[in-house]
Amino acid sequence: MSTTEPPTEPPAEPQEIAVKLSLPLAYQQEIFHSIRSEDQLLILARGLGLIRIITNLLHSYDAAGDNLVLIVGASEVEQEWIGEALAEQNFISKAPKARGLKIITTDSMSVEGRRKTYAKGGIYAVTSRILQVDLLTSLLPPEMITGIVVLHAERVTATSPEAFILRLFRQKNSSGFIKSFSDVPEAFCSGFSPLSTMLRNLHLRTCSLWPRFHVTISESLEIKKPEVIELNIPLSDSMLQIQTSILQCIEASLSELKKGNSKELDMAEWNVDSALHKNFDSVVRRQLDPVWHRVSSKTRGIVGDLKELREMLGYLLSYDAVSFWQYLEGVLAAQSTGPTGQTKSSQSPWLFLDAAQVIFSTAKSRVYTGILPTDSTTSTTSSFIPAGLQPVLEELPKWRELSSILDEIEQEAFRNQGMNDGSYGTVLVMCSDAKECRQLREYLQSAGRATGGEGGETIEISDDDDDSDSEDDNGGKEKEKEREGKATHSAAHMMRRRLRGYLSWKRDLARFKAALNEATKASSLPGAGPGGNIQKRNQESFRGRAPANKRRRMRGGNSAAGSSRGAGGSVQTVEEIASAMADLWRKIQPTEEEQRAKQEVAVDPMEDMEDYFELFEMGNLVVVHPFRGDMDDRLLEELRPRWIVMYNPDTSFVRRVEVYRSSHEERQVKVFFMFYGDSVEEQRFLSMVRREKDAFSRLVKEKANMAITLTTDDSLLDDPQEIFLRTINTRIAGGGLTTATNVTPRVIVDIREFRSSLPSLLHSRRNDIVPVTLTVGDYILSPSICVERKSIKDLIQSFKNGRLYTQCESMCLHYSQPMVLIEFEQNKSFSLEPFADLSTGIGQNDLQSKMVLLAIAFPKIRFIWSSSPYQTAEIFEELKKGGEEPNPDKAVAIGLEEGEGPGADNQTPMDMLRAVPGINGKNFRNVVAEVESLVELSNMEEEEIRALVGKEAARKVHRFFNKTF
Repeated sequence: MSTTEPPTEPPAEPQEIAVKLSLPLAYQQEIFHSIRSEDQLLILARGLGLIRIITNLLHSYDAAGDNLVLIVGASEVEQEWIGEALAEQNFISKAPKARGLKIITTDSMSVEGRRKTYAKGGIYAVTSRILQVDLLTSLLPPEMITGIVVLHAERVTATSPEAFILRLFRQKNSSGFIKSFSDVPEAFCSGFSPLSTMLRNLHLRTCSLWPRFHVTISESLEIKKPEVIELNIPLSDSMLQIQTSILQCIEASLSELKKGNSKELDMAEWNVDSALHKNFDSVVRRQLDPVWHRVSSKTRGIVGDLKELREMLGYLLSYDAVSFWQYLEGVLAAQSTGPTGQTKSSQSPWLFLDAAQVIFSTAKSRVYTGILPTDSTTSTTSSFIPAGLQPVLEELPKWRELSSILDEIEQEAFRNQGMNDGSYGTVLVMCSDAKECRQLREYLQSAGRATGGEGGETIEISDDDDDSDSEDDNGGKEKEKEREGKATHSAAHMMRRRLRGYLSWKRDLARFKAALNEATKASSLPGAGPGGNIQKRNQESFRGRAPANKRRRMRGGNSAAGSSRGAGGSVQTVEEIASAMADLWRKIQPTEEEQRAKQEVAVDPMEDMEDYFELFEMGNLVVVHPFRGDMDDRLLEELRPRWIVMYNPDTSFVRRVEVYRSSHEERQVKVFFMFYGDSVEEQRFLSMVRREKDAFSRLVKEKANMAITLTTDDSLLDDPQEIFLRTINTRIAGGGLTTATNVTPRVIVDIREFRSSLPSLLHSRRNDIVPVTLTVGDYILSPSICVERKSIKDLIQSFKNGRLYTQCESMCLHYSQPMVLIEFEQNKSFSLEPFADLSTGIGQNDLQSKMVLLAIAFPKIRFIWSSSPYQTAEIFEELKKGGEEPNPDKAVAIGLEEGEGPGADNQTPMDMLRAVPGINGKNFRNVVAEVESLVELSNMEEEEIRALVGKEAARKVHRFFNKTF
């Protein structure tokens, strides 16, 4: 890889030093120097090496040694790749002060450990939740931070944790840098002035746009183009017919959706072309969510149908004929009630269209003709094909083309033996997902190629039949026919295996429906209810012993009171189960010979590993791999392929190949670009290119007309006069008197609540946020007001496990004004239950009934209903007016046992310790004082535990940790 030496940085910034960059192309170097010299938002087209630019930027700060740089928004895979890239660059440049990337999580480091680590400086990837708490508690003073690097800037919204972190950083550090990156330009084109809004959230003034049609990028990638062969593969007649029918169903569903909701929603862009994009489902739900409780059940069903039909379009091109027909039969089975054969009244409308009948009949004709008997035990042609069924087993058109490509590559590889151009001669086949990789692996295996691996599949090419130069024309034609016949035979062999699996699945489905039918008929009998014949038969089976579900007290706990059923349906006692488990355990125990072999393997030093294992020859490999975004850059650099087969078109990977080829001028790369002509696959590819181009064009226009931001910090809001005006209380005596306080409003927040956006919104309203570990409540607004926040999902779960009852009990015990906040999501329906679902009345198990019972049990509890976190922040501000500020030390101490101290990092193990049988509030403190961890407690003997918790409790604790399941 070529390296470039950048010019020496100006002496005004002594922390910058000359470093070696792994940026071989001109546009990469220009972007690097631009982002290095100025804080900005970089929006780069997909596939142009964004991660490589970021790693070089981080390396330039890491080489200086005196910087503290934080990475925000990176996924685990990206963190791993950045860490390896920094280690490699530090090794090459031999920078003495470079330390590489360190990842900080709650599991890897304690509070004091983080404090010491921050003081040393370096490059750190920190989770957003940890970073929020560390900045608020001054564990990490913002003044110490050299700068923050934000990945995936398109995800930063006003309520996101990243925006909160940047606000905390910029309020107390105006000199540190903020550099953000994104390769999704479409995300900056929705809403009013989206680019300006994003820059405000990121606390930046400028942005840098680098589309594929940028002059510098175009010139850089024109240095050495790869050889590209486009293969326009026509769809089969049946596939084309199915595709047309699915598009007709999508169009009919969209028109039906518009017909019922045209007055409330903007559906100008809801058409078949936009429905082909991946984010169409999110666009539809984003518009329907605010009125989701008002839309009809028919509309909700159509939204689900659109998602199913769009998936069906993709499956048509990627699944084989048998798997696609099996998927369609699953759709039909899900739409029916099963045993009676009757359809639902709310069955999907698209199933009644003529196009739907064409889909199912044509898909079936691709697999077999004839009638599939219900009892498929008899056969004629083979051992598994029933009589009267003729297999068709249509193969995908791309399979034969792929086999021809690999044969051509084998011949070319034989002719080019001995050529040394820096590549390994590997063949790389790129697919859309791992499922398609497995499908191609099976197909190539059937063709007689050795294979191995998972996910990214590795297949060894055979070199036995490559003597193509010595053949004459007739021999070449015969050889070509032989290879085509071999490919056809391999596909047929594979498809017959799939058909065998389908027939087995069909028989199992028929048995399941029959069993379900019998169960439905039995449940409808007059005696099936309480006191009926079925219950009577069950009672008769318990003659001579107690029923299995009879609760009885037994010494040593109630675990022995359970029972199970044997193979014949009879109830087994605990002794019988134990005997059966003992027999099973004896059967699975290794024999003496197996034990001896295991010991021999265990003591083998593996010094002669080369005698048993060997590496594949890179020139004989076909690697089948799915598209994985930025990770594909790493794949190209490691494999150095000479031939690349794009089984599915992908815009970003095309550019990655361009960058790889232009970065290594000496390496030869030949690309086979496969796509189905006149198909949805081609339309999606072209539409994606067009949408990205339009997005960059809109961003260029908005940047040209964007107002200049004079300041991006909150210095004006921190002005003492501004703070004084905000603390004036005008609610005394109807506003006739005014008082002013110099105390900033304070809200005590439990650290687990930083997963939500509410702490960020409270801080933006000039509240002092104090993160602590609370035992009672989530938010403390005053010495008397305690709030327990519940989202809808959390509320339902809390009612199920009874946690909310315990929390309300604790709040009522320690606070005079306990409150339960029920918070809905922003831009979603502000309704606890859809109105249509209440037509049958409210049952005792409904959420509303449980809330009524909770209010009756705790009359002091007040319920707060909030439509969004924004409204919650306003409600909290109103509740705090005129009240005292809470004391964090007192709030933390409430709910703790005597002598028990607060702790943020040990909260989870403390909760686990309380859940251990035998541990109670009396002996809990002794265990915490004497035992360092749960691991140590689990390894202690019963006599040692007895000295801490007593005889009976020690027996329970020891039995819990030493119980064999």
